[in-house]
Amino acid sequence: MGTRLSQRILRGVEQAAGLYHRLVLVVGPPQSGKTTALQELARATGWPLLNVNLLLCKRLLELTGRQRAVRTPKLLDDIVRGTGSDVVLLDNLEVLFSRELAQDPLRLLQGLSRHRTIVASWAGAVVNGRLTYAEPGHPEARRYTDLDAIVIEVTDVHRPTGGPGLGAATNRDGQGTG
Repeated sequence: MGTRLSQRILRGVEQAAGLYHRLVLVVGPPQSGKTTALQELARATGWPLLNVNLLLCKRLLELTGRQRAVRTPKLLDDIVRGTGSDVVLLDNLEVLFSRELAQDPLRLLQGLSRHRTIVASWAGAVVNGRLTYAEPGHPEARRYTDLDAIVIEVTDVHRPTGGPGLGAATNRDGQGTG
């Protein structure tokens, strides 16, 4: 396993083993290497890496808005449980922040992490001890102070040429590339 980030995540998984919520959040801006580190871990350990946006949206397509909000936690749990793995890597979580789904993404991830270790990429930052997602004023903005999770901050951010305004790209399998 090559990168320092993937090694830090692996240590976080070990630390989470004895916690009530076995949740490891890999926190950093888009294009900061979260997906690459998760892909390395998946290859090295055999842990499943799930593209939440792709898998969950497929299951939500036929549902009404109200049904989506009500069924999201169970659908996501079914997806994760279906892997049969004690450690599951989750990437591309943006759909969980959708106002239409009316979910609390951190609480949803904590619920998933009661019966298995969840490692989730989180496009955000830790600012003054608070976990953030999106800028204040953005409709999907979130701020958390009580985390009950292992937080791995991406500290070595190397943005590809193209600038910080670009969204995360995905390959044809729906996996993020940054």
